[in-house]
Amino acid sequence: MKNTILNIAKEVFEIEAKTLQDLALRLDEKFVKAIELILTIKGRCVISGMGKSGHIGAKIAATLASTGTPSFFMHPAEALHGDLGMLTSEDLLLAISNSGETEEILKLIPAVKRRQIPLIAMCGVAKSTLAKQADIFLDIYVKKEACPLQLAPMSSTTATLAMGDAIAAALMKERKFKPDDFALFHPGGSLGRKLLTKVGDLMVKKLPIVSPETNFNELVDVMTSGKLGLCIVLEDEKLVGIITDGDLRRALKANDKPRFDFLAKEIMSKNPKTIDANAMATEAEELMIKHKIKEIPVSKKGKIVGIIQLYDIGRV
Repeated sequence: MKNTILNIAKEVFEIEAKTLQDLALRLDEKFVKAIELILTIKGRCVISGMGKSGHIGAKIAATLASTGTPSFFMHPAEALHGDLGMLTSEDLLLAISNSGETEEILKLIPAVKRRQIPLIAMCGVAKSTLAKQADIFLDIYVKKEACPLQLAPMSSTTATLAMGDAIAAALMKERKFKPDDFALFHPGGSLGRKLLTKVGDLMVKKLPIVSPETNFNELVDVMTSGKLGLCIVLEDEKLVGIITDGDLRRALKANDKPRFDFLAKEIMSKNPKTIDANAMATEAEELMIKHKIKEIPVSKKGKIVGIIQLYDIGRV
C-alpha cells in the first residue's frame, strides 16, 4: 500500500512536470504580444474564470497586483449581474477557461467587445469560442490530467498557474520592478518590513567603546556591561578595530598558559566592515552573511554611531 501511494504521488509530479516542459516549448510571439498589450493599458488587468480556473485566476490577480501590475479578480457569474461595472474602458480582461467554452465567460464577451476592452484568452483549446474571440490567445493545452480518473483539473490548473507566473515575471522585468517596490506592497509581511527597514532603525546606539591601549581587565568589564558580546575600538574617534567575545576566547587559549596582560590592539580585528545608517537592513544582512560575521559597526557622516547585529535583523 505504501509503495502504491508513493507511486501515485510520483506519477502526479512527473505528469505535471512534463506538462510545464511542453508549455515552455510552445511559448511563442503571442506571449510577447500579451505582455506588450498589458504594458500599454492605463487601467487594470482584470482576471476572470469560473470554478478551478477562477481560483487560479484569483491567485494570478494577487500576484500581478503585488508585483507592479494593478489587477483584481472578477467573478464571471457576479459580473453578469452587475459586477461588470468594475471594468472600465482603460482596463484589460484576461479570461481563463480550459475548454474555452465556459458559459459564464462567453457571456462576458459581447459587453467587452462593445466597450472595446482588450481581451486575452488563456485556454487549452485553440479552436474554442473564447480563443477565436480573443485579441490574443495563450495556449495552456495539456495532453493529460494528473487525475487518475482524468476528471479533476490538475495538470491544467498547474499549467494555468505557471502561465500566470510567467506573465507576472515578464511584466516585473519590463517594469524594472525592484525589491523596494515589492516592499511597498508588502508592508505587513516580514520580507516587506525588512526591505523597508533601515540600519539606523535597528542599530544599538549605546556603544561599548575601548581604546587600542585598553587592558584586559577593563576590556572584559566594558564588554560585560555592554551586553553585546563585543567592543569597538576607537582611536581619536575613528574606528580601528572590533573585539568580539570569540576574539577574547581565542586570545586566552592562544598559549598553554593563558595571558591576562594583553591590550585591545593586540587581539582586535583590524579594519572591520562598516555600513551606513541609511542603508537598508537587507543590505546589512547580505554583508554579514557574505563575510560570515554577526555584527557590523554603523557609521553616519564618517562617525561610528551604532552597532547592528544579525540577530536584530532576524527579529524584523
